[in-house]
Amino acid sequence: MTCADRLWQGTQRDVRVGDRDSQAWDDLARARSPAGRLDRHLPMLVADGDARALIGADSRAMPILALVAILLAQVPESVFGAMKYRPIGPFRGGRALAVTGVPGKPLTFYFGAVAGGVFRTDDGGGTWTPIFDDQANLSIGAIAVAESDPNVLYVGTGEACIRGNVTYGKGVYRTDDGGRTWRFLGLPDTRQIGRIAVHPRNADVAFVAALGHAFGPNPERGVFRTRDGGKSWEKVLFKDNDTGAIDVVLDPQDPQVVFAALWQVRRSPWNLVSGGPGSGIYRSRDGGTHWMKLSGHGLPAGDLGRIGLAVSPADGRRVYAVVEAKEGGLFVSDDGGDSWTRQNDDERIRQRAWYFSHVWADPKARDTIYLANTGLYRSTDGGKTLTLLPARHGDHHGLWIDPQDPRHIIESSDGGAAISLDGGQTWSRPNNQPTAQFYHVAADDRFPYRVYGAQQDNSSVSVQSRSDTGVIGDQQWYPIGIGEAAYIVPDPRDPDVAFGSTSTGAMVRYDHRTEQSQILGPWPVETAGRGAGELKHRFQWLSPLMMSPHEPKTLYAGGEVVFRSEDAGMTWTAISGDLTRNDKSRQKASGGPLTLDITSVEYFDTVFALAESPVKKGVLWAGTDDGLIHVSRDGGGKWQNVTPRALPEWGTVSIIDASPFNPGAATVAVDRHRMDDLHAYIFRTNDFGASWKRIDAGIPEGSFVRAVREDPKKAGLLYAGTETGVFVSFDEGAHWQPLKLNLPVVPVHDLIVKDDDLVVATHGRSFWILDDVTPLRQASAAIASKDV
Repeated sequence: MTCADRLWQGTQRDVRVGDRDSQAWDDLARARSPAGRLDRHLPMLVADGDARALIGADSRAMPILALVAILLAQVPESVFGAMKYRPIGPFRGGRALAVTGVPGKPLTFYFGAVAGGVFRTDDGGGTWTPIFDDQANLSIGAIAVAESDPNVLYVGTGEACIRGNVTYGKGVYRTDDGGRTWRFLGLPDTRQIGRIAVHPRNADVAFVAALGHAFGPNPERGVFRTRDGGKSWEKVLFKDNDTGAIDVVLDPQDPQVVFAALWQVRRSPWNLVSGGPGSGIYRSRDGGTHWMKLSGHGLPAGDLGRIGLAVSPADGRRVYAVVEAKEGGLFVSDDGGDSWTRQNDDERIRQRAWYFSHVWADPKARDTIYLANTGLYRSTDGGKTLTLLPARHGDHHGLWIDPQDPRHIIESSDGGAAISLDGGQTWSRPNNQPTAQFYHVAADDRFPYRVYGAQQDNSSVSVQSRSDTGVIGDQQWYPIGIGEAAYIVPDPRDPDVAFGSTSTGAMVRYDHRTEQSQILGPWPVETAGRGAGELKHRFQWLSPLMMSPHEPKTLYAGGEVVFRSEDAGMTWTAISGDLTRNDKSRQKASGGPLTLDITSVEYFDTVFALAESPVKKGVLWAGTDDGLIHVSRDGGGKWQNVTPRALPEWGTVSIIDASPFNPGAATVAVDRHRMDDLHAYIFRTNDFGASWKRIDAGIPEGSFVRAVREDPKKAGLLYAGTETGVFVSFDEGAHWQPLKLNLPVVPVHDLIVKDDDLVVATHGRSFWILDDVTPLRQASAAIASKDV
């Protein structure tokens, strides 16, 4: 007799009879009968609350909980709840846009990582503490302290510098106690928030500049105002479903005067379109109730694109604007926005304007401003001349100046947050912030093994999985000489050697003994600066690279074709034709109608995922960023298009995981969030792609999937990396449930099973390891046998 049968009999004896209980019993009995499928009825039963109410009504009904769990292949978290993820770093700052501080408190500051939550320091950046990890979304786009009550902070989720790997948010939060507790204030569909401005004398009055969906139209965008501390919101400035707000600022001397910037922008997997008739500068003189668009009078004619704004606290008539327009640059007004003068068109503050266009005014000196781009600049003559500051890292996005002492500054960049207490001459180090964004993860065979990955806007790294001292510090990790967007492949023959891909198609061999990198790729030619359609070979920002599990000298790489090297990267041969849709309309130079941004981030129609069966040599899988899957069963001699019919068009085949048990089996993760589709898509085949089953039930909308892996020691035990964390399936994907435990709700771009550990690459909180997954394997075995 199986466990399910025993529980069924126990339920008949123990269930308490009552109106609700009888209904639940009838549903269970009907589901049990041959005419009713258990997997059809029980999810509805659990979802509508009958089973939960029945279980809660009487502890004797607990067998129903166990029965439902087993029949739905759900394992109560109590079975594995004692397991904990272990962060291993590296503690090297990742991209951050939002910063603020407490006026008059030179050691207390906050920053928001774009995918890692909110952090606070009370020692001037010596240490940082996460204070937002219990919330439902950790993508931070904006943060503001109320000057009238520094215990009050507003946080807007979702970054608005919408690069290709942008994360999304779910609205606005507030704390009244400096970050100890938070409450959700709504606006969940704003997705990307560019700025929050709080009334300087009333902490309950605040404005939110919401950009909206980065990849599609939606109505919850524009400028929102609250006058009751976030209990309710008014949409006070709105253009259309394609135009959002990117900035909003108040005149500190007269907060009834509000300036806002609207920006028409749209991303797709193959393009970024910045600008359009919706972009513009607006002004309100009655606290945000009525608005007037500012045009002409010195501003560029036509499309303004992205705009950054600042009002001088020293003189409310002085207004600054950084404008993306064709004749853009820094503009200055001395009459509250009625007329403007172009003060500076220096390319250093105009390059990649859609990603930057930031300006801040010194609180005491009307002619002193700060501008951020790839460098952080200060001007003391109203923007006419610029001085480059020795700020940490590069690609700067956020800055806050203490209104009581302008020497106290916090700034943020793609390398984290840094603090200066001497007006920008010296800065704190960001190497104490675990906010690195990793794209993929790999591990070598050393003991303790090392974890490898490429950090966004930084180098690739190797991190030791544990240390003799119990602390993984600076001595346990090192850069490995490969770029920010890469697959890393450790050489199993030599632990000091690793191979890596680059965004230009070049492959790199790094030797840690000499700290030298050697370029080896199939097409080692710089490709940036031209549209994908002009290139001989198309390589994505994340070009796949893998080593054959059967021959360590054999490497495979993906462009629009699959390349193979049989001599560790010294020579390469194309072993396929073009495996993409090759849609020339999606291979043009990205950008416009204003700023061109011709990088491989938007190169499209490329092979994005590769895998070889670990069971049978020569069974190769290739997936593309335009939604196709091919398989070769003869080492690349012939390829067959086996794309599932149910796979929606233009989805990115993010990961193909070849089964360690069946040469014809593979599990595929498909990511469509750049088509404004946040649903999970996972497909499974057991017959070389002749048939597919969609297997993502239980993963909610918003948790789109980038990675899926099968446990190498337990068939049918699957792990998925999603935008909201890790999920697990104990029955080959038929049902999924969260494997959150203590992991913050952050994007997981990749994960692997190394020996008995689950190694996780987050895109915002560095690497984590779930040590010893034996309890999960045992639970999967119990589910498979229906006996415990």
